[in-house]
Amino acid sequence: MKSHTLRLLYLCIGCLAVGLGVIGAFLPIMPTVPFLIVALWAFSKSSERFHSWLYHHKTYGPMLRDWDEYRVIPLWGKIWSSVAMFTSLSMMIFVERIPHWALLSTAIMMFFIGIYICSNPSKKPEGDQ
Repeated sequence: MKSHTLRLLYLCIGCLAVGLGVIGAFLPIMPTVPFLIVALWAFSKSSERFHSWLYHHKTYGPMLRDWDEYRVIPLWGKIWSSVAMFTSLSMMIFVERIPHWALLSTAIMMFFIGIYICSNPSKKPEGDQ
């Protein structure tokens, strides 16, 4: 792919991710920050201006910078994501008629995602507070 086409693709991914993040800011069932992390990554490859805007955003900038520099996931984010995954899996088990193989693969995937989320630090290192 040509450089210009690839840059445009990353820009579209970034804009889409920001749009989903904005929707997530208003819908309690949808996350915001993970989409903004994707947008930050895409903008880093396509638009220095949009990357800087998002990186220094008044509300989301500090969380994005903590993720970018230290891979910090705040404790409230860990709790919220764990509750959301547990609730989703519970609804799949008790409300929907989903094949056992799909339930098992979803549970395994959520388990490993939960381990990844919980294995990241909850705070920045002491010297950088």
